[in-house]
Amino acid sequence: MFDVRIAPGPGVPDGLVISAAELTERYSHASGPGGQGVNTADSRVQLSLDLATTTALSDVQRARALRNLATRLDGTVLTIDAAQHRSQRRNRTEARERLAGLLRDALAPPPPPRRATRPSRAAVERRLVSKHRRGQLKRSRQSTSD
Repeated sequence: MFDVRIAPGPGVPDGLVISAAELTERYSHASGPGGQGVNTADSRVQLSLDLATTTALSDVQRARALRNLATRLDGTVLTIDAAQHRSQRRNRTEARERLAGLLRDALAPPPPPRRATRPSRAAVERRLVSKHRRGQLKRSRQSTSD
């Protein structure tokens, strides 16, 4: 096994390295095409990481990850399934890439709050003129029955 590396970015200024010892991998038969090999090769990979016990995250990062990934967690364990490829090796690599991507997104700080603004007077005027013009067009299509 090899470590999971997360590149520096928002919420992870120095990047992260999750040790391979903290990851749990399980293998099983993958469904789908593959011929005779699909029944004998354990190419499906389940990669799990316990966010509560990992030493790669600081306390702030751990709290943010647990909050942002709450819908994907089983307790505090994040599990990724990869069965896209026929090769176990490629599925292992993909599972690690997906884990890194999920953690990178979960550790990013929330965007700044939106400041409420009002449309300008000219924008309101343009909208009303456009609505009036559209209404006139629709009225011109009506048949006139006296």
